[in-house]
Amino acid sequence: MEFLDKRVLITGGSRGIGRATAIAFANQGAQVAINFVRNRRAAERTIESLKGAEHLAVKADISLPNSAESLVQTVVEAFGGIDIVINNAGVYVPHPVDESTYEQWQAAWRQTLRINLLGAANVSFCAAQQMIQQGGGRIVNVSSRGAFRGEPQHPAYGASKAGLNAMSQSMAQALAKYNIFIGVVAPGFVETDMAKKILKGKAGKAIKQQSPLGRVAKPEEVAKAILFLASEGTEFMTGAILDVNGASYLRS
Repeated sequence: MEFLDKRVLITGGSRGIGRATAIAFANQGAQVAINFVRNRRAAERTIESLKGAEHLAVKADISLPNSAESLVQTVVEAFGGIDIVINNAGVYVPHPVDESTYEQWQAAWRQTLRINLLGAANVSFCAAQQMIQQGGGRIVNVSSRGAFRGEPQHPAYGASKAGLNAMSQSMAQALAKYNIFIGVVAPGFVETDMAKKILKGKAGKAIKQQSPLGRVAKPEEVAKAILFLASEGTEFMTGAILDVNGASYLRS
């Protein structure tokens, strides 16, 4: 798992899983670009924490097709290409069907699908075009156990991650002939800002007890799985979905 001189783009890279992944890649010699939407200071702090030099933070809203394309172009121009893309950006918007208004329901679905699924699809498409030209690359998409077990309070999130899984496997079949390999990491709950409110609330203890380890994942543990799928020697795992949920949800 060495990434010396590899050029990496991570969406949603300023905090949580994205930040841990950026640090892990940089520690292994990669040149890293992270994408952020609003919190420039958090992105700058992440860049400052990375080993090595010439890393990059790029502001872009990947829910907008033109912005997703511009993000990829900016990184390609700055780095001379992209070897690895990590689609990590995502939102987790509550909209229970029995408590939401129709307007809230529609808004949650639009926002969630535009970022979690369409944003990842558009970044992957744009990156794949230059990966085809350069002779190969890797894309790792961050999904969720919610794609399999359901998300009753966040149904659009579960659907977006199920769609991300299907998209990843379709692209794995389409792009293998170009030496482009696709992996998926599907975490359970992780100690991130997005999950902090839930983990500190009434449901927090029960969530941790879902795993026989009695806790949720650390961002660094998910990052390790991402780096594994992005590493040389895992080509025959293209299309695979790797669960990182502490046995809180098992499928066979």
